[in-house]
Amino acid sequence: MADRLLTVRDLVIDIPVGGGTLHAVRGIDFELDRGEVLCIVGESGSGKSLTSLALMGLLGKRIKPRATQMDFDGTALLSASKKTMRSLRGARMSMIFQEPMTSLNPAYTIGDQLMEAMLLHRDVPRAEARARAVELLEKVGITAAESRLGQYPHQLSGGLRQRVMIAMALMCGPELIIADEPTTALDVTIQAQILRLLVDLVREMGMAMILITHDLGVVARVADKVAVMYAGELVETGPAKEIFEAPMHPYTRGLLRCIPLPGKTKRGSELGTIPGIVPSLVGRVSGCVFRTRCTFATEACRGDIPRHLRGPQAFRCVLDDGGLSQEKQEVQA
Repeated sequence: MADRLLTVRDLVIDIPVGGGTLHAVRGIDFELDRGEVLCIVGESGSGKSLTSLALMGLLGKRIKPRATQMDFDGTALLSASKKTMRSLRGARMSMIFQEPMTSLNPAYTIGDQLMEAMLLHRDVPRAEARARAVELLEKVGITAAESRLGQYPHQLSGGLRQRVMIAMALMCGPELIIADEPTTALDVTIQAQILRLLVDLVREMGMAMILITHDLGVVARVADKVAVMYAGELVETGPAKEIFEAPMHPYTRGLLRCIPLPGKTKRGSELGTIPGIVPSLVGRVSGCVFRTRCTFATEACRGDIPRHLRGPQAFRCVLDDGGLSQEKQEVQA
């Protein structure tokens, strides 16, 4: 039986802006069990990072997220007190941010920043926190770990800083790791190392992970479940295997056509593209927001969009097969 850790139902994030209200996240649902890796994938600006910040309670005072349910292991995150959220952040829920240089404090040593969370949440002697920091730096592949504790962030390379961020997130042995595009600033070879390291640590330590990315190649290597996000909505969700082998939503299929797939993409063939741009989410938003870029769009796409279930997959489209049959006919023609 699955051990449910996180449940999100109908999460909405509205942001007041100069021209009205930005409907950044609109009614998204997902669940996460212990030991699972959920990848939230989508274009920049689709609401992925805002979703993660809402889970951590880090959206700031001006932005008030709403949800029917947003529970972490029985704790209602939206109604939790500041004290409760402080006790969860860093201890049971940790986040790895996009850019380690802006997340690490340049005025403090690596050692001080690593030990801070453990000293705060676990009430252990400083020597024990220091030993834990050295252990985790070695676990994430940093050599001469003891000497690194006295260094400052600017003395480390981008890859080392990212490894430090991972070690920092693991200091208290959290149950949930949220990794927000943790390899964006790194070169391809380092990206692969960091991702493999993260997944191995999740499996080894029995954690759950939400990995936020726009790279479907990354998703294919590490995900158990995938949530495809577009313009603030989840347009398709399901197990990674099913999403990659039989994508149902036109946007998901469009994304997959944009990347080379081993064994499927012929050498020298052109990769696909998705025409158009993401529409503005300021003011009233109705119907399918992908309709301006979708080849199957009809007048019905301006109305309510039903949610379809195909086994473990769910997708939102006026067509009960997401236009898949029409697409196949065009290919055969």
